[in-house]
Amino acid sequence: MEKTLKKYFALFALPGVICFLLAFLIPMFMGVFLSFCEFRNLADVEWVGIKNYISAFTIDKNYTHALWFTVKFTVVTVISINVLSFSLALLLTKGLKGTNIFRTIFFMPNLIGGIVLGWIWQVIINGVLLNYGQTIVSDPKYGFWGLVILMNWQNVGYMMVIYIAAIQNIPTDMLEAAEIDGAGYFRTLFQIKIPAVMPSITICLFMTLTNGFKLFDQNLALTAGAPAKQTEMLALNIYNTFYGRIGFEGVGQAKAVMFTIMVAVIALLQLRLTRSKEIEH
Repeated sequence: MEKTLKKYFALFALPGVICFLLAFLIPMFMGVFLSFCEFRNLADVEWVGIKNYISAFTIDKNYTHALWFTVKFTVVTVISINVLSFSLALLLTKGLKGTNIFRTIFFMPNLIGGIVLGWIWQVIINGVLLNYGQTIVSDPKYGFWGLVILMNWQNVGYMMVIYIAAIQNIPTDMLEAAEIDGAGYFRTLFQIKIPAVMPSITICLFMTLTNGFKLFDQNLALTAGAPAKQTEMLALNIYNTFYGRIGFEGVGQAKAVMFTIMVAVIALLQLRLTRSKEIEH
């Protein structure tokens, strides 16, 4: 059987490899190449070197602001989503009545599309702010916290399910031994439960980190970068550069390449850091 599998392995893997090449690898290399060019379409390409990368910072000053806005947003949402979802997971693994119903309710927002979520929360937040003569685009801080609330509402339930699965897999003999030894709630939490669920923490941190950086549709629907592009995140800034400004396609492509590299490096550093904690425990 193993010999047969080895014999036909290449044949079975071929469709997946072709799809990977056509849908990911070739477009990625083409994107990197085009970031060094000026172009309107693939039939009219002119090599300009690093001009597009310089222009990304010199011509479009909103790019730097979008970068820092995205970093602040991601830091806040990574912390808030994981703290809230882990706290809910702890609460919903205590065998309380109606636990399954609450798990379903908290998970359901994750099933709603980003554009729809952005519109829903725009209506809700504006409904509150209009009582004070304001809207979500009256001040950048309203847009920032509106995005934070939206992101938490959408993702807390999903991360909660992952944490619940991890907590339920903690060996009961470990918890019973800690209880016999007289360990209190917080000692058990920080010395047994959190170390035991570190693989899930690694996953959830990775997902919330990457989701925060590449957020686009919710940003477009909720604020569209208003006021004056003060709530424009990186993905939306790249989109507006590439599709909204004629002659800036190469600059938009250069921004996209830098964005991809930045997110990849940060995500890999996070994975390495949290996985080292898994090894320790």
